[in-house]
Amino acid sequence: MTTEKLQTPISFGLIGFGAWGKHHADAIAKTDGAKLVAICARSEASRAAARETYPDATIYEDYRELLKNPAVQIVDCVLPSYLHHEVSSATLRAGKHLLLEKPMGVSLAECDDLIAIARAENRILAIGHELRLSSMWGQVKTLIEDGYLGEPKYALVELSRNPYRQGADGWRYDISRVGNWVLEEPIHFFDLARWYLEQSGDPISVYAAANSRQPDHPELQDNFSAIMHFEKGAYAVVSQTLSAFEHHQTVKVTGTKGALWASWSGAMDRTRHPTYSLRGFNGENVESFPIDKPTGELFELEDQIAMLVNVLSSGTSLSCTAEDGRWSVLMCLAAQKSIDDQRIVRFDELTS
Repeated sequence: MTTEKLQTPISFGLIGFGAWGKHHADAIAKTDGAKLVAICARSEASRAAARETYPDATIYEDYRELLKNPAVQIVDCVLPSYLHHEVSSATLRAGKHLLLEKPMGVSLAECDDLIAIARAENRILAIGHELRLSSMWGQVKTLIEDGYLGEPKYALVELSRNPYRQGADGWRYDISRVGNWVLEEPIHFFDLARWYLEQSGDPISVYAAANSRQPDHPELQDNFSAIMHFEKGAYAVVSQTLSAFEHHQTVKVTGTKGALWASWSGAMDRTRHPTYSLRGFNGENVESFPIDKPTGELFELEDQIAMLVNVLSSGTSLSCTAEDGRWSVLMCLAAQKSIDDQRIVRFDELTS
């Protein structure tokens, strides 16, 4: 990672101004030390909306033109998965730092290429696993590291929600543009599981199962579950259904001494009015932990932009590195292979 320190405000260029991209723009605009100077959007309607909402930003149709803008110091890439490698590699080679939405790529080769380019160009490559910045999901990690559980042995990360939004031009329901559906949202939960069980070493294998309510599109997996084993004996369960309602996420972690249970619920994922709680058992008593600020992906997105401002201006550490992003893609690719082959898949099968 670069040791260069930049003066604030840090100038952001945003590539992608769809539903989630607009939230990224809002987060940049409201973050102290950040300035949104450029936006690229494919459709004229999106460009018109960007001009109206952010009149001080330069608006582009072609991302290559945005990359020529010398004022842009870091690019925030919020595009469909299949475009991540093309745009990200061009961004890094243009000398810009990069925040890349998950998944980092749709293959390990794409991930490895981006890591190599970022290293050669001495640029920061941050991956958008914003749940690590959550006041609640992050507090679970802190309690684990502080020894609250003893040695962590098991983690469950589970989501029950309504179906995905289709995305612009229906890209999210086109498997050729998604890569696979495990890469779409379970990737966040694989990242959390690996993060929580870090003391147990690297993941070594996964067994996954999935099915679909849509007989003509079995590749669009409405229900998904996986069990993942780690080097030192811990294991994690990652499970999701898109056949439910609203948005409800649960994390349970147990260890040799205690347990934690965190839950989050909202009418939708991008709500600013969720309900949430974190409870623990320390081996003797059950207790509730206060959450010091609201949690939810809109709040974590704002925290992610603030984190990047601090990284670029003060040299602090990334919450999720490119290597972490590569691990997340690897776990999802192995899980999909397990579904397809109906067997346990070792991660070294995909890396050897």
